[in-house]
Amino acid sequence: MSDRVVLHIKGRVLVGPEDVRDELWVVDGRVSHTRPTGPLAGDIRTVTGWALPGLVDAHCHVGLDAHGAVDAATSEKQALTDREAGTLLIRDAGSAADTRWIDDRDDLPKIIRAGRHIARTRRYIRNYAHEIEPADLVAYVGHEARRGDGWVKLVGDWIDRDAGDLTACWPRAEVEAAIAEAHRLGARVTAHCFAEDSLRDLVEAGIDCVEHATGLTEDTIPLFAERGVAIVPTLVNIATFPRLADGGESKFPRWADHMRRLHERRYDTVRAAYDAGIPVFVGTDAGGSLAHGLVAAEVAELVKAGIPPVAALSATTWGARTWLGRPALEEGAPADLVVYDGDPRADVRVLAAPRRVILNGQVIE
Repeated sequence: MSDRVVLHIKGRVLVGPEDVRDELWVVDGRVSHTRPTGPLAGDIRTVTGWALPGLVDAHCHVGLDAHGAVDAATSEKQALTDREAGTLLIRDAGSAADTRWIDDRDDLPKIIRAGRHIARTRRYIRNYAHEIEPADLVAYVGHEARRGDGWVKLVGDWIDRDAGDLTACWPRAEVEAAIAEAHRLGARVTAHCFAEDSLRDLVEAGIDCVEHATGLTEDTIPLFAERGVAIVPTLVNIATFPRLADGGESKFPRWADHMRRLHERRYDTVRAAYDAGIPVFVGTDAGGSLAHGLVAAEVAELVKAGIPPVAALSATTWGARTWLGRPALEEGAPADLVVYDGDPRADVRVLAAPRRVILNGQVIE
């Protein structure tokens, strides 16, 4: 885009859930709420519609597929798919690939990395994680805290083949020490957790977020709310639980039954968490075995679970960006926004069809 080009966003600009403005300007790739003057106003392009801050996918894996790390070309395709869906900010919740080169691309979504997963030996998907024993947990958390962008990702539970079911991966003392080390280094910690058993120890040890959180119960929901621990439910991923259960039932019938029960109560779990005041954010778990570009479907799932549409929208826009420490549509912020034909507050399904995606002030054609 020429330095002289100015974008004029007209219609309805959702600076916040109740802060709706008639227009917004983009000058030198930045948001402006006042009309530019002088030579910059010589070449203006107008975009009309309902504008939102670029969507956030707070649980996504760029650089990963079902078998582990992928090459740069595949990573690029994943990031482009997310961009086309309006996802312009990603919290990469664990990847074995080095995707730092994406930071040099103004045409790809911004990524906040949690480094590589940290899992117990033989207790996670092959080729995904550092697989270690508890004695090494603090050291690996410190290493990933230094490599990441302010987040570290633990695998809190996974199937224990001897038990035939999901069990917690880490002893309480090691988890406490590891989370304390991450916090000392300025990083927040999140953990993959499907089941119930690991949650209390993780929260009482000071964890900042839990992914999936299907194991929340009436005993642990108040604890999460009291400590302000966020959850990212990834409901589009939880939808795969019955298929996973069918595939593993002959070998692990107890695990399969557990997965089905977690799936059956998923909407009640998310609604109970929201009603209790637990922060809920949008994440798809794209990467692995799930397709990219599913952010609109995840917002719709949160609404189906009973979260009010504006709250579900905030979980992928204003609220999510505040939680991750990134700007939305404030004066001077990078101009990352998505324009739609209708009001997404009235019907979140509007998110599935962006009219225009604008990244770093450039209209993506």
